[in-house]
This record gives sequence, C-alpha cells and structure tokens, in this order.
Amino acid sequence: MSPVVRRKGERFTLPSKYLLFILTCVCVVLMIVSLGTDLFNKPLNATVSYVVVPFQQGISKAGTWLANRSEELVQIRELLQENEALKEQIAELTVENTQLLQEKTELNRYRELYKLDMQYDSYTKVGAKIISRDAGNWYSTFIIDKGTDDGLLLDMNVIAGGGLVGRITSIGPNWAKVTSIIDDNSNVSAKTLATSDLMIVSGDLASMSEGVIRFSQLIDSQDAVAEADKVVTSHISDKYLPDILIGYIYSVEKDSNNLTKSGYLVPAVDFEHLEDVLVILERKETT
Repeated sequence: MSPVVRRKGERFTLPSKYLLFILTCVCVVLMIVSLGTDLFNKPLNATVSYVVVPFQQGISKAGTWLANRSEELVQIRELLQENEALKEQIAELTVENTQLLQEKTELNRYRELYKLDMQYDSYTKVGAKIISRDAGNWYSTFIIDKGTDDGLLLDMNVIAGGGLVGRITSIGPNWAKVTSIIDDNSNVSAKTLATSDLMIVSGDLASMSEGVIRFSQLIDSQDAVAEADKVVTSHISDKYLPDILIGYIYSVEKDSNNLTKSGYLVPAVDFEHLEDVLVILERKETT
C-alpha cells in the first residue's frame, strides 16, 4: 500500500519528510527564479516603498525631534544655572549698593558736622550718636552715647545740622539726655543777628507739624526785623553759649500791648531726621 494513500474514513496526512522535500524544492525554484528574473523585484519594491520607507521616515523624524528636545533641555539647564548665578550676583550687588548708599549718607552727615565744627571752631566739641528718643515724630528729647566718662556735663550745649539742638538735662557715665529747643518746656534767650533785638524762643511741638516754633517778647521799636532774618542765642542766656544759630524768622506780628512782637521762626536743625550731634565741651557759667 502507498504511504500517501489513506484508508477509508481516515484523514489525509503527509509524512514530514515529504513535506520538507517539497518545501526545499519550492525554495530552490524561487531562488533560481529570483536570480534569473526580476519577477519579485517590483512587488518587493512596492512593498518597501509603501511600508518600510514611511516607517524609516517616521523613525528619522522622531530621532530628530528627540535630539532637538535633548539639546533644548541642556540649554534650559544651562539657562537655569545662569539665572541662579545672576540672582546671586544681583543679591550681592544689592547689598553692596545698600552699603555704599549708607556710607554715602554717613559721609554726608560727617561733612555737615565738619562744616558745623569749622563754623564754631572756637569751641571744643565731641561727636555723639543718638541711641534712643521719646515717642513721636520729633527729636524733642533723646539719648546720646556719651556721658561723664567722655567729659560731658549737665547744661552743655548740643549742636547739629545748621545750628542749636538743645542742652544736656540728665547724664550718666556713658549716656546723656538732651532736651531740644523744640520741646514744650524749652525757653531760649535769643536775638536777631542783624539788629541784636532780644526775644524768647519757646518750644512748641504742636506748631512743629508746620515746621516752625514760637518766639515772643521781641522789642523791635525800629520795625527792622523781617522775614528770613537769622536768630541766634543771646549773650544774656543763662544756659546757652552766645551766637549759636537757632533759626530764621518766618512771621512776625505786633502783640496787643503794641510794645512787643511775637511770631514764628524756622529752626536751623531738621528735628525729624537727627542721627549725629556735636556736644560743646564748655558751659555758659565757665566762659
């Protein structure tokens, strides 16, 4: 009986050795045909053109996109690092600029004190810093960082800016309390520099909101006192040395008795922004 003949009722089966032989023959025939003819080139080329080439193009575009994103990420990291470095540099420059501004402001204050020192060069003086003050917008009373250990005594005159600030009213070894001429309890015997007419300059914190303080008991029989005239300490003052600038006449009017005048003057010192002062190391009773 033939090995490929099937019995009745049985499924047809082909032995594996015959199947392998057939497949081998088919492969050999296909190889001969493909080598000798271009029968399969066109279908293969068409398949490649429709399947492989678009796939390769997609991979190429994806690779290019990924490469670009990678470069952008590297650039972003570099920019972030540069940004952090610039922030640190800006912070350092800001600190340096602030220090320079502080030093410039301090230098300007020292220049003003030096000019004031030269203006009253006949007096021996010592510089002091204000370390505290009473509540309020004005330096009506404040504490300086010098005291008896530095040669300071009660009633020594204090100057700053353009002229008279006040006098020492309380003192310790390394501190002193200064009551300024704008304090409500302050009274200074003064005179006009041009005419030497005497007056009393009184502290007035209420009027300091307008930048002025009061004066009274001005005897001006010649009507010679005018606005902007300088007012200085008088020689008859019992607490203040003579000829220290107090301020400038702002307004003047006759009193009801028609004998004296009163009004307001603008202090020579900025009593809202005091930091450093000069203390004159002499007192009125010793001169």
